[in-house]
Amino acid sequence: MTTATALTGVIPPVCTPLTPDYRVDTGSLTRLVDHLLDGGVDALFLLGSTSEVAFLPDAHRKVVLDTVIRHVAGQVPVLAGAIDMTTLRVLDHVRVAVEAGVDGIVATAPFYARTHPAEIEVHFRTIADRAGVPVYAYDLPVSVHSKLGPALLLDLAAAGVLAGVKDSSGDESGLRGMILGRRDRTDIGSFSVLTGSELTVDSALWMGADGVVPGLGNVDPHGYARLFAAAATGEWETARAEQERLLHLFDLVTVGGTRMGISSSALGAFKAALYLRGVIDHPTTALPQIPLEGDEIARVGKYLAAAGLV
Repeated sequence: MTTATALTGVIPPVCTPLTPDYRVDTGSLTRLVDHLLDGGVDALFLLGSTSEVAFLPDAHRKVVLDTVIRHVAGQVPVLAGAIDMTTLRVLDHVRVAVEAGVDGIVATAPFYARTHPAEIEVHFRTIADRAGVPVYAYDLPVSVHSKLGPALLLDLAAAGVLAGVKDSSGDESGLRGMILGRRDRTDIGSFSVLTGSELTVDSALWMGADGVVPGLGNVDPHGYARLFAAAATGEWETARAEQERLLHLFDLVTVGGTRMGISSSALGAFKAALYLRGVIDHPTTALPQIPLEGDEIARVGKYLAAAGLV
């Protein structure tokens, strides 16, 4: 088991650019990494939900890891999602990611089969025993159908199993309870609480969260960096204004309307925005997601213009 210095700041879940024939576009990927580093991010999270990890074959995942870790060359920490249905499958992803040189592993609870909290604990303990790098829990109940309770997470933190959590549950009261629980316990060392709710970052930071993992941060990393910097210096009105600008920009995820799922619309919009900003070559999303059409991509451009990004 390995713990780490607390992870803080802006840690975007990096999109995975694809070619029109669904290969990883490594040239676009390295430009995207440069775009994020130029935006002032503090770390990178590969192979998360915004990276389309659930849609990528194992070979694609390895290309992403090798390309980014080689390109970043230690400038910022790089975390990798080792996300799969069960522990043994996750351990395969952990091995590949650690061999590639990641600085930390991010894992959800097991899914597909209904999982008891005791089994979730075994899952995280097993990953931490094998990883040799810090392990971060990814609380994503909408996808894995298990809510990671604050008591379980904090107990695992006290045991040195978990270095932090990315909370994408949308449960703001639960997030606050976890922050308070961390403060009140004396047996927990370094444990990072990161919000994945990118539209309430100012509130989460005010409550005591350590950072944010924003999918929209691919499109506007500078905005999230400004928000975090303002919060870190207690400039809460500035932070609120930046958050409200980002909230309006986030409406671009709706351009697909009802003819597709929200994932297709949101990930398609992020990639369309990166395409329109000249960061990636193609706005292709992985199958079976439905691609945006020309008029929808044009609407993404209007949101970018309103936010001052084109």
